[in-house]
Amino acid sequence: MNEAKQAGSAHPWNWLLLPFSAVVAGQDAVYAASAGYGIYRLADGGGWEKLPAAGLDKAAVNRLAISGNTLAACTDRGLFYYRQNLWAASPLAIPCYRYRLFKSGAYAATEYGLWYSGDGNWHPIACQERKVYDFIHLPHYLVIAHDNGISVYDRFAGEWAEFPLPVAVTSLSVYRGHIVGSCETGELVVGNKRGGFELIRIPGRFVFSVTDKGGDVYACTDRGLYRLGWLQRQISLFSVRLGFPVTDIEKKDGELLMATLFQGVQSMPAP
Repeated sequence: MNEAKQAGSAHPWNWLLLPFSAVVAGQDAVYAASAGYGIYRLADGGGWEKLPAAGLDKAAVNRLAISGNTLAACTDRGLFYYRQNLWAASPLAIPCYRYRLFKSGAYAATEYGLWYSGDGNWHPIACQERKVYDFIHLPHYLVIAHDNGISVYDRFAGEWAEFPLPVAVTSLSVYRGHIVGSCETGELVVGNKRGGFELIRIPGRFVFSVTDKGGDVYACTDRGLYRLGWLQRQISLFSVRLGFPVTDIEKKDGELLMATLFQGVQSMPAP
């Protein structure tokens, strides 16, 4: 990754004012998505290169995901797969915000609810009337973040619980048994373990998303990257890297990779 740090002078997309929205690492390469300017790849030992667009050049890429040798792009035009140096549109041709692959099949958060695919075909399975931004599978629960708050499915009881919020919840994670998330207005969403959720405004910070990497939970904000921690019996933010807006992160080979709005893809030793 040392070459990635030095690539700015030779590769303008690494330092011009391009907004990067997502970064993900595979076994042999790092991928980063810009908002409306394409998706780029940094191969081990090489430089950045723009992947063939194939209809994605002007697409808004919400998130990237990797499963095996397949790169998936969640975009406002649907879910796309990158295999054998080619992009291919999946049958899921609606705006997509999150994609996860499990042994039981693939799941996708979309403009029209949560969808599932076990055989290559996609079917809506939950919250069809809502815009679903993220979801997490827990041993006993399925937790869904959407434009009306959070929905939780109890697998043992076979029942849904609804937690309406005045804002859309856009990302989810778990920290010390608390469900945490971010919302469209920049607050943290924190489960209070009393059957509800609270919105917590961090003074002077707009939280873009929360994500777990390597056992830690991070908050990507307009002022930099923070790690969630525990202080005086409440969840707090501890600075990791400040100075520029961070939109997404990834860990690879002992380094922390950060997609930023104005500084390309940055890297630092993982804390």
